[in-house]
Amino acid sequence: QLMVNILFNDDNDILSGNNVAKTIYDPACGTGGMLSVAEEYLHSLNASTELVSFGQEINDQTFAICKSDMLIKGNNADYIKNGNTLSDDQFAGNTFDYIISNPPFGIEWKNEKSAVEAENKKGDMGRFGAGLPAIGDSQQLFVLNGVAKLKDTGRMAIIQNGSPLFKGDAGSGESNIRGYLLDNDWLEAIIQIPNDMFYNTGIATYIWVISKDKALDRTGKVQLIDASKCCVKRRKPLGNKRNEFTDECVSLIAQAYEAFSNGVFTDEEHGLEVEVKIKDNEDFKYSKVVVEQPVCDEAGKPILKKGKPTADSSKRDTETIPWKEEIEAYMEKNVYPYAPDAWIDEKKSKVGYEIPFTREFYKYVAPRKSEDIYAHLQELNAQEEELMAKIMGR
Repeated sequence: QLMVNILFNDDNDILSGNNVAKTIYDPACGTGGMLSVAEEYLHSLNASTELVSFGQEINDQTFAICKSDMLIKGNNADYIKNGNTLSDDQFAGNTFDYIISNPPFGIEWKNEKSAVEAENKKGDMGRFGAGLPAIGDSQQLFVLNGVAKLKDTGRMAIIQNGSPLFKGDAGSGESNIRGYLLDNDWLEAIIQIPNDMFYNTGIATYIWVISKDKALDRTGKVQLIDASKCCVKRRKPLGNKRNEFTDECVSLIAQAYEAFSNGVFTDEEHGLEVEVKIKDNEDFKYSKVVVEQPVCDEAGKPILKKGKPTADSSKRDTETIPWKEEIEAYMEKNVYPYAPDAWIDEKKSKVGYEIPFTREFYKYVAPRKSEDIYAHLQELNAQEEELMAKIMGR
């Protein structure tokens, strides 16, 4: 419901129009739960709008359930396809108004390797031209599949775990995929949702909101929303699912998203809190440069060959420099004072992209004073002596 709420935000056509038809697609649709919630939520807002659902699912049983559900509801079940989205795209050439998905985390794409690499070689004509993630995790491939299938006005909400935020060094497939989204200004927001929200995993998860037609005030910006504490505890755990959203949680997160401003949003009545930070796209971009130092003689003077110093590989190092910072100014401040003969090997420089979500919201908590710790230990020691005295009958 939260994902759908955000997807439909500001779309006046479907919220207030008459007899409007839109399409929604889930590339890993399972039993069709997300598609069903999207349709039900939209009809609660505007019963005259038609939302045509499309989905693909690899598991035969869940595919059958999804298709049956569509038949029961009177929808076109022909738009629910069976097969592997990564290697056997059943919707080649199709584009959609909305995409919503919760693809599998940490699932390798080894079995789909040949098909995925062939698609990658197509460049902009294929789905995976931006880059390929490590073969042990296919999450970002589902993101690229979704981007390729969005209309020019389309929007996608897709759940991922933490690794797509930072995994992969400059020049890697993961980094290049992040760069593809940021440089095209398609990444609109990332929302951290609470741990223990899913039946089969307790790890941190994030909703990535991707839009090919950002609102003007969002241009060049990414909205980070920390909603990791905006939940309620379930009375009884369901597998790893120990937390859940209430209507108040969804409402507060949606309010924070819509406001698009830095700050903390609270629902004091229900004890809920959400924090928002607005960042420039370039805040997540950096240069990774290789810093060389010369081979020196016994007197410490650089040894020259054809008038140029020779690099000493044992002294080679790298520096990660924020994109907004001038490289030479960074070197003057952080490198040259300690290695005045150093230089950058321009041929080895790379551009990287990383979204340090956790660091953005990190709050320093000062450690306890030593005297407080000592006093606490003394108190515990006294309690232990008292307890032992009772046990021994003294």
